[in-house]
Amino acid sequence: SPDWIDFNFYGHQIVAHHAPVACGSHGVSQVDGHGVPVRHFGAVLSIPQWEALAAKLQAAGTQFVIEPYIRFKGEPGEQATMFFIDPSGNAVEIKAFASMESLFAR
Repeated sequence: SPDWIDFNFYGHQIVAHHAPVACGSHGVSQVDGHGVPVRHFGAVLSIPQWEALAAKLQAAGTQFVIEPYIRFKGEPGEQATMFFIDPSGNAVEIKAFASMESLFAR
């Protein structure tokens, strides 16, 4: 995308979004119809691990920035994703890919 780039960080993604206006902790980038926090940390899990963590976080009453869902369903890069804010105020993304070969596909 012309608006962001994914860097391979030992099998995980470091994502840099183009944000022409200073974004602080409230800046978002529209991805698949959702306001993704521009500044966030992320981890990639397997689908079963992601499903188990999503269920555990939902059962614990976690407040999500973006509820667990399947992004880009049926398209290249299909992925499960969820966003929440950690106790230190950092946005965290946890995702899993339908096909790990899509992790850095364009």
